[in-house]
Amino acid sequence: MDEQLRMAAKNGDVDALYVKLAQDPYLLDRIDHLPIVDTPLHVAAIAGKHHFAMEVVNLKPSLAWKLNHVGLSPMHLALQHKCTKMVRGLITINSQLIRVKAKGMITPLHYLAQTEDPDLLAELLSACPSSIEDTTIHCETAAHVAIKNCSIRCFKVLLGWLRRVNKEDILNWKDEDGNTALHIAISTNQTEVVKLLVKHANVNVKNFNDLTAMDIFHLQGSLQNTEIGKILHKAKAKKASDLTSNMTLGDLLEQGTYSD
Repeated sequence: MDEQLRMAAKNGDVDALYVKLAQDPYLLDRIDHLPIVDTPLHVAAIAGKHHFAMEVVNLKPSLAWKLNHVGLSPMHLALQHKCTKMVRGLITINSQLIRVKAKGMITPLHYLAQTEDPDLLAELLSACPSSIEDTTIHCETAAHVAIKNCSIRCFKVLLGWLRRVNKEDILNWKDEDGNTALHIAISTNQTEVVKLLVKHANVNVKNFNDLTAMDIFHLQGSLQNTEIGKILHKAKAKKASDLTSNMTLGDLLEQGTYSD
């Protein structure tokens, strides 16, 4: 990037930006031509110069989608550096930026799910409802991410949103190991989360090791949380071996007995 443009972004100098563009009208176009690049938006995000960032994104909206050399978009950097005014500004320009995938296919929603900023998380969900369906490179939903990072307040926001938009089935989505949100909550002994999940999720889903939530509970041995055990029993959770049918979808399709 042109050094004068970099300094203008770092200092939030909008006048300097337009001086550069008067000298070189295609400056932003050449930056936009590169697939992976550190843009003035990235620099402004780190420096917390949201007004400068909004000027740039107004002139060249496509720059807001660019990933830099470490795989982060301007919005991801704005979140990391707590430049919430820039985050809100970018959402106003294009709410679909909430779905831009950084390294690891992590979206801004996934990033917020591992923090303790439930209010901003709610704003992103409201601005882009479809973002709740995005998954990471590990097939994790935002609910998986929140639970793995023990972000209980953010998990509650996500649960409330799923109930509001009638998409509670997302709680049954599996990560790359076949674990649902409930599997993760039990393996990390999060009693409050388990108590909430059993009301809205399938308690007898098996992961790719054929383990249900109850199986994981029993495998914890001396680390077992007795309160979680009581919650699972009350919710009629079962071990895989106690399920009425252990047939997989493949078994049903092979026998021709599956009907949606």
